[in-house]
Amino acid sequence: MPIWIRQQLGRGTDYGRTAAAVHGHALHTVCEEARCPNRGECWSAGTATFMLLGDTCTRACGFCSVKTGRPGAVDADEPARVAAAVHSLGLRYVVLTSVNRDELADGGAGIFAQTLQQLRVQQPDIGVEFLTPDFRACQDEAVDAFADVLAKTSFTGADWPALVWGHNIETVPRLYRTARRGARYERSLGLLEKASAAAHVESKSAIMLGLGETEEEVHGVLRDLANVGVRRLAIGQYLRPGSGQLPVQAYVHPQQFAAYEAYARSLGFAWVRSGPLVRSSYHAEETQTRD
Repeated sequence: MPIWIRQQLGRGTDYGRTAAAVHGHALHTVCEEARCPNRGECWSAGTATFMLLGDTCTRACGFCSVKTGRPGAVDADEPARVAAAVHSLGLRYVVLTSVNRDELADGGAGIFAQTLQQLRVQQPDIGVEFLTPDFRACQDEAVDAFADVLAKTSFTGADWPALVWGHNIETVPRLYRTARRGARYERSLGLLEKASAAAHVESKSAIMLGLGETEEEVHGVLRDLANVGVRRLAIGQYLRPGSGQLPVQAYVHPQQFAAYEAYARSLGFAWVRSGPLVRSSYHAEETQTRD
């Protein structure tokens, strides 16, 4: 593994406080479930990405270490516990993601909306970012649910949009069959287009490199994302979380990440983070674009 992607698990001042808030409220984080290499840095800084709707996914993506199976019942108290944990950490910006819940009529959109409402009632100026599934059978319903709660809750934040709605494109179309079983490239683009068109929402996506994609294919994905209105983009290195997931085909050099960032900015993306350890929610609270 190249030296530029090695990372130590941090134990800074706030690491224990973040862990206590997460575990004390019986919550899940993508930081742990997906074995994110940045957990030490983020938790030491007092930030975490909360994973809603349990820890069991109805899909089995080739790159992901989140367990697959039949999920349990939806926990109606989860939104309140997330809000309590966020309050105890004193966060001004929070990222919420979830497993896929294809067995639910709304794909889990209702829990996202309820959590947003709980957070905004508690702290009207909090920045909130959703990193959602593709809502396979209910994209329009998800848009309506989020629009409804945005209309009902006050928002006074001046540094970020009322809501950042992220959905990760993950990889190039050719690799979907092996990397994203159960997903479709066109469906993901369709959701991002709907998110981009929603009022008071800024859309975001992410792609990981090192699965065997070509530069031309990556450029094609970036153009597609720009064409459907995505404004924020994260580009990172795929790291195999375990022996059961797809192997890494290539470790992409930081210079190539810089080249992809330059290309993305030429397409009009306003917020771009590109580097080996970048993940979709990494430094998500940063609102200023880089020169």
